[in-house]
Amino acid sequence: MSGTLISSLVWVPRGKAALQPKKYTLDEAELERVGKLGGPGALEKLREEMAAAEGGDETWEDLDEDDDNEDSDEDEDEEKPDGMEGVTDGLDGMDVDEEEKKPRKKASSDPNDLSAFNMDEYDEEESGGVAMGAFANVKGLTYYRDNDEDPYITLKENDDDLEGEELALLSSDNMIISARTTSDLSSLDFHIYNEPDENLYVHHDLMLPAFPLCVEWLDFPGSGSADSSASGSYIAVGSFDPSIEIWDADMVDGLYPHAILGPSPHLEKPEAKPKGTGKKKKKQMVQPTANAEHHVQPVLTLSWSPYHRNLLLSGSADATIKLWDLTRESPMAALRSWDSIHGGEKIQAVEWNKGAQAASAGLERAVLSAGWDRTVKVWDSRAVDDAIGLKMGSDVECVRWDPWEAHSFFVSLENGLILAYDSRVLPSSLTQSTSGKLSTAPAKYTLSAHDGAAGALDINPHIRGCIATGGMDKLVKVWNVSDEESEGVKGRKREISLATSRDLGVGKVFTARWSPDADAPLTLAAAGSKATLQIWDVASNPGARSAFGSRLKRLGRELGEIKGSGGVVGVADDSEDEEEE
Repeated sequence: MSGTLISSLVWVPRGKAALQPKKYTLDEAELERVGKLGGPGALEKLREEMAAAEGGDETWEDLDEDDDNEDSDEDEDEEKPDGMEGVTDGLDGMDVDEEEKKPRKKASSDPNDLSAFNMDEYDEEESGGVAMGAFANVKGLTYYRDNDEDPYITLKENDDDLEGEELALLSSDNMIISARTTSDLSSLDFHIYNEPDENLYVHHDLMLPAFPLCVEWLDFPGSGSADSSASGSYIAVGSFDPSIEIWDADMVDGLYPHAILGPSPHLEKPEAKPKGTGKKKKKQMVQPTANAEHHVQPVLTLSWSPYHRNLLLSGSADATIKLWDLTRESPMAALRSWDSIHGGEKIQAVEWNKGAQAASAGLERAVLSAGWDRTVKVWDSRAVDDAIGLKMGSDVECVRWDPWEAHSFFVSLENGLILAYDSRVLPSSLTQSTSGKLSTAPAKYTLSAHDGAAGALDINPHIRGCIATGGMDKLVKVWNVSDEESEGVKGRKREISLATSRDLGVGKVFTARWSPDADAPLTLAAAGSKATLQIWDVASNPGARSAFGSRLKRLGRELGEIKGSGGVVGVADDSEDEEEE
């Protein structure tokens, strides 16, 4: 899975992100917190590592000398990183574009050429430190309490005020958090989008120790907080590491997560073991056995709901769906674990019913899930044995509840189809019929959306009948479902049309999300195999304005002005600005 991509993104609702982010401080109180986070013995180990770093036992010259003595020969049968066995086959759609697969150029006389440093082989060099994990960020760092103690900072003036101004957000700013992987480096990128100025930039980023697969925003602090009124801005990350990390989204330059769901970082993580079949090329791997306390394989999906703020759902390649109570102390064990919902197959997607109509219909605890067994299930988190569902004709990519109809949901498939269902007409079980086939149910309607897998799907929460899809054909499409409910005309026959379509330059589309803010009803964020985030104000498209303008007007709202850029805003490139200067 080498290459460059953005696997997932999420919007932070406007007003939830702090206008003045906090700077991370590694003081005594933080050391105590991190020690508790890491479990028994973690604090002592952390102090030893920091003491060794401050003592300068290992200098950069020593590291360079060690690197020169390394054997540079590579094993053509290199094993996959821990936790990736059995999962990468399911992520074949996340291929990078052909131009991204080309070999790097050889070193030249260009002073900006860094090929001589063998950065591509950096992760293959033997390390003398601790294993990668949530506590690996302090490795090799010398810590100074302030700039006055740092001998490498010659300008000792107080820059706190200036830095605070640079980090401050405006009330009109939106934050979008994306999970990005470039070559062997993974990070969370915190983007700021200012709609009036059509400006999108990376405010700060956060390095991750493992390949991120999914992200979910939540406002509950977790990590033992029993105060139900507590609030904030946090981001949960599921990755190839079986532990789920929750980070403070209002913290800049953080070294350690706010909470950890799963085993302590300093403990040995469960990993696949060789079966011992002889030749390396044919080596079979035995995956660790699933348990009820935490995941043992990569976490593929996360879901949080504002209706029960202290609860988080997760689905994993270990075939279990787990429910976490964030009021527990971290590192925490799961509150509940289900391992038979999808017949022992990997969990592709899981989502709470968090639409505006869910609570009034008494369905705020309803869960929608999909597995590699090609089934989609609807079930209550309090009575999972009563799950209902249906069999799909292709592998499931995404599932989404309809925010406008509490009983309805959508499914996107690998064959490019989007299907809409009403859960009230689903079969009560998936038992074998006399023909030997599993039960099926008719869809309310079907969209033939993309040539290839429909990897992205989102339902507009502001305009009924507005659906966004993205696929491996590199297109983002916006669909208009015009019917009795969306048009407010009794007896109106359903009509489905393509409002607009565009190649946003993100490569193969892996994720696309509508803005949660009502004053930006047609603003969409999308990303994919080129590791670039693009914002698309669909209201700048004439077809979309014609399809949805009158619908918005009936709700007492108007579409904004057409953007001069055509509505597409990309991340500002600092290197281009420097070249222009």
